[in-house]
Amino acid sequence: MVFPSHVDAMRQSDIFRENADNCLQLAERADGQPAFRRYLRMAQAWTALAHEQDWLDGEIPPSASPAFAG
Repeated sequence: MVFPSHVDAMRQSDIFRENADNCLQLAERADGQPAFRRYLRMAQAWTALAHEQDWLDGEIPPSASPAFAG
């Protein structure tokens, strides 16, 4: 996959967080609750992916990951 040059310097998790921010902006402009909730769920999913990518990249220890919380 080819990314624009500004993406080369970004970590994958930062790209995921940028996608989450975009979804939140779309949610703010959504017409109606179904669209708002859909964009909000998408933002939450992108944020979860970013967190998991940080873990996979060794940026955070497994104990800091919500998936491992008990």
